[in-house]
Amino acid sequence: MGASDEPRRVHFQSPEYLVERLDAIADLFDKDRTDLLVEAIREYLEETAESETFQELVATKYYDDQLEFETVKQLVGAETAQRLRLLKADLEGEPLDLAAPDDVDIYSEDVTTAGDDDSRETE
Repeated sequence: MGASDEPRRVHFQSPEYLVERLDAIADLFDKDRTDLLVEAIREYLEETAESETFQELVATKYYDDQLEFETVKQLVGAETAQRLRLLKADLEGEPLDLAAPDDVDIYSEDVTTAGDDDSRETE
């Protein structure tokens, strides 16, 4: 077990009816209330992290320097966080000031434009 996997005591208040339902489900499955809570939290976090809306929010806040990279990793995972880091670095880079090439004709002599196709039938 890594340091981040170590159990940590968390105290929170919940409406009584939710605790009663949770206890009933725990009894039904012969499980501990804590196990069910941890499972529910894990599933919620995974679903949230995969949400496009959530990822867009994280990206926006990261690009606006409202979130640190380590927090982004915790929220969306290492792979997505690394992609966001690369995109942010690219966005922060100075744009290349390149002039269009004058010595290269990007169009060959055979230029086709819309409407040059005589093989189409018209109604």
